[in-house]
Amino acid sequence: MSEFTKYDKRLEFILRTASHIFAAKGYHSTTMRDISRETKISIAGLYHYFNSKDELLFLIQDNCFGRVVERLEEKLKDAGTPTEKLQILIENHLSFFAANMAEMKVLSHEAESLAGEKYDHVASKKKDYTSLVRRILSEIQKQTNCKQKVDLTVSTYALFGMMNWIYNWYDPKGKLKVRDLAHNITRLFLGGFLAGDFTEKFQPKTKKTKAETLSVWRAT
Repeated sequence: MSEFTKYDKRLEFILRTASHIFAAKGYHSTTMRDISRETKISIAGLYHYFNSKDELLFLIQDNCFGRVVERLEEKLKDAGTPTEKLQILIENHLSFFAANMAEMKVLSHEAESLAGEKYDHVASKKKDYTSLVRRILSEIQKQTNCKQKVDLTVSTYALFGMMNWIYNWYDPKGKLKVRDLAHNITRLFLGGFLAGDFTEKFQPKTKKTKAETLSVWRAT
């Protein structure tokens, strides 16, 4: 592993500070002057580490996805069953983002703010991560005898929705510890809100209903 240099430390400080500003003000409302003021580094000094605000956002997103996937792959080496893999995945995701709440908000809110090759690069990492989660859920389905299997695409993105939304309500300094949060979300995802065989009895409504106008505007 290469030595963590003074340059690296300075860059991480800038990325961490910019993440908090982006999370508070939004990427498009943040100026380089805002970042310069908070970091106490001149604008010219900031451009020594990146070429544009766009590249700064890219570095934040690329670094976050890289770290969370790297940690997950290392932990999965000791995993046994598919269910254990899912538990590891959820705890890894939640513990990482609970420790990096500003970065999590930036990832969620500014997913479409990048363009071109930078967007494609981050999107590729996101796709790989999503595919890994989907494979784990597929393995879990195959080891169960459940007759009503939930669509894997729905399952995958529903799980990400549960995990990624925590930045809006979870307090890492509160009574609910990350490990307990991960345990509850794992139980909720695997077993549902109601225990027992409720999911086996549940049948989606198939009766045709009259089409409704769902626009918020009554005149449309």
